[in-house]
Amino acid sequence: MKIKHLPLDQNINGWAALRGNIPRHPALRGAVTADWLVIGAGFAGLAFARRIAELRPHEHVVVLEALDVADNASARNSGFVIDLPHTVGSTSAELEHANAYRRLLQYGLHHLKETVDTHDIACDWLNSGKYHCAVSEQFDGEITHYQQELTTLGESFELLDRAALRQRLGTDFYRSAVYTPNCILVNPAALISGLVATLPPNVTVYANSPALQIDTQGSIRAETPHGEVRAGKLMLAINGAARGLPLFKGNVFAMSTFATLTEPLTPEQRARIGDIAPWGSTPVNALAGATLRYTADHRFLIREHVNFTPGLVTSAVETGRHARRHQELFARIYPQLQDVNMAYTWSGLISITRNGAPVWGNIGPNVYSSAGCNGSGSSKQSAFGRLLAEYALGEDNPLLADMQGIGRASYLPPRPFLDAGVKGFMARERWRSRTEM
Repeated sequence: MKIKHLPLDQNINGWAALRGNIPRHPALRGAVTADWLVIGAGFAGLAFARRIAELRPHEHVVVLEALDVADNASARNSGFVIDLPHTVGSTSAELEHANAYRRLLQYGLHHLKETVDTHDIACDWLNSGKYHCAVSEQFDGEITHYQQELTTLGESFELLDRAALRQRLGTDFYRSAVYTPNCILVNPAALISGLVATLPPNVTVYANSPALQIDTQGSIRAETPHGEVRAGKLMLAINGAARGLPLFKGNVFAMSTFATLTEPLTPEQRARIGDIAPWGSTPVNALAGATLRYTADHRFLIREHVNFTPGLVTSAVETGRHARRHQELFARIYPQLQDVNMAYTWSGLISITRNGAPVWGNIGPNVYSSAGCNGSGSSKQSAFGRLLAEYALGEDNPLLADMQGIGRASYLPPRPFLDAGVKGFMARERWRSRTEM
């Protein structure tokens, strides 16, 4: 299998930039052998490698990352480690499906926290909860429905009106929100770097070492620009880049999201919004609204807009357009902070499946995969990667039944039909949610 596209973001990941100079992992030079080869050092790949290494301490695991470990797609996300599914549904089958997802998300979150605590990973881990926000009365029904779903799941929440949100978020922009208390906020670049740095000693990570060709006939062999890896088994954790590979049968595609991080607010600027604690918010329509965060170091993050990105490349020109969009949006949300400067704008890939289910499991002889994060990968893919390792080793875990029960990614049409379908769907969603911006 030849890799047709590699991710390229012509911009600087703000989360990584905040960390300054950090230790870099070497690129692969020459030929190495391993028992397991993992391609992709994101949440799924690292969880898989860690669990394999724990259960098989005498086996060697090699992880190939196409980019620097603090600059891959997982390190470029908005830093939400969610604990609850976005939707529940109304039938008993949909409720059980939502409960399965909740168990998986909380399993992933639990093991991430365990790793962070055990190794004292400095990643700004903060249990701030999450505000699910609506701007206009058009989406009052969505807020009501979300409350009903949380009640069905037996989860605690608060319904907040504009006045309460002004006190907590420092803005009059939002009409209402549902607050849930157990979502975690992090610096994702710091978290990914910490997860890599604390892997067991039988795991070797090579950064800036993209797999250019992968052979799966007989033994596993992967070529990189300056080396190769031969291994007994392969795990593919390449998410958005997976569509071009025959093993994935065209059931996943890539989209780019865009985020901006401001400079820290000065004490005088902070006084204009009140003494507010760090927080994170998500929109009622994740595809067409804006995600925001206020960080512990008094910065705002604005994530808004997604692009269909079949070639996996985001240009500096495209990033610049979104930087202007984010600045204009921030001025509408916080008109009292128009003198706050934007520091970084960047993009990052997410992988999407048609029905929201993953590409997970054994996809070929000695080949395993976890792909299809659908935009909420930190806790989800941490769970999926860890459980995939146990599945591959024949270990018993009751959550494997949940993995089997959430379904598999459904078929997607070939291009250009896919392009037309995705772009048409996005246009409809943006029009439907135009009052939220």
